[in-house]
Amino acid sequence: MERVIFHIDVNSAFLSWTAVKMLSEGHQDIRLIPSVVSGDPSDRRSIITAASIPAKKLGIKTAQPVSMALRKYPNLLIVSGDWEWYGKCSRGFIEICRKYSPVLQQFSIDECFLDMTFRLYGKEPVEVAVALKDEIHSSLGFTVNVGVGSNKLLAKMASDFEKPDKVHTLWSSEVERKMWPLGVRDLLWVGKKTEQRLMDYGIRTIGQLAKTDINYLERIFGERSALQLHLSSNGIDSSEVETEVPQAKSYSAERTFSKDLTDPKDVDRALFKVACIVAHRIRKDSFKASCVSIFVKRTDFTTSQKQSTLTQPTDITALILNEARRLLPEIWDGETPLRQVGLGVSRLTHDTAEQMSLFEDPRLEYYRNWDKEYDRKKLDKEDPRTLAYESLSKHSADH
Repeated sequence: MERVIFHIDVNSAFLSWTAVKMLSEGHQDIRLIPSVVSGDPSDRRSIITAASIPAKKLGIKTAQPVSMALRKYPNLLIVSGDWEWYGKCSRGFIEICRKYSPVLQQFSIDECFLDMTFRLYGKEPVEVAVALKDEIHSSLGFTVNVGVGSNKLLAKMASDFEKPDKVHTLWSSEVERKMWPLGVRDLLWVGKKTEQRLMDYGIRTIGQLAKTDINYLERIFGERSALQLHLSSNGIDSSEVETEVPQAKSYSAERTFSKDLTDPKDVDRALFKVACIVAHRIRKDSFKASCVSIFVKRTDFTTSQKQSTLTQPTDITALILNEARRLLPEIWDGETPLRQVGLGVSRLTHDTAEQMSLFEDPRLEYYRNWDKEYDRKKLDKEDPRTLAYESLSKHSADH
């Protein structure tokens, strides 16, 4: 029996959700005019997180600086995001989807998969998908695309076809007709670097990739990536719709500055804040980390990163922060203006045992108590901006 998988994707989520709120307050529909959502509309260096269709037609894209967008269209409307409101919209969207099937995997703040194989009750898949799409629109005020396919890959590919407010199918039998003529960049998980390497070898369409001998691909990309490209281009995906969140492999957080930072004290303060966020999150999930990494982004958008291994796993903010401080001089000269700094931890374990040391820092008890007080104040509240960042990162991922 062929599986039936839905992929539901909110159309330009942050802009759509902002538009719904502004309409309720009596403003015009910003989806119909050249407009964008940005973290700080007053700062020309802020990054665009969402753009309307009229703005996209002018060449304005997400992840562009506001200054670049304004050069293309000086009358562009720039509005700020409301992360609390976005979280509410996301929860409402997921609640409606869950009514159609309890086998739901939330893929990001604005998209999810549903396994509908045994949930159609005699109806055609497209009929049910249209009903779901229309219920979200009528109940919440924003539109979604629904991709319908025989696996998660095909459903996701289908939802990326023509937008907005559409239902598309991509069954296994339709791969050759609907998917193979597309450029390789349209294949899920293929980014700029992979696209360029494929094109260097004369592979321009998904169909050409699907027909390329896998041994040839292995010589270009290695065994693992070659297999993934071969399976994906042929529409093959056996992954299940996971109703449980998979165990995290790493945690990270970052801060983008409204004004470029050059003072080491300001950079250290930013590093402290992201260390607090990351350490809180691993404690909340009962992890300890033995690898710390940091990265910086300069005003020209070049980045540097560095990581190191701790002598033993920890969840103490101060220890994570101190390691990040030790690494910072290796990637930053203390003078070059920075627009972003980030910190991450990995190599996670649930092991609660700690090695005793004769030279244990006498301040550790103070550090632990400080962390307990910080966690108490956080009260398990997660910053929705983290979810927004994860959504953007996913769409820009490359091999």
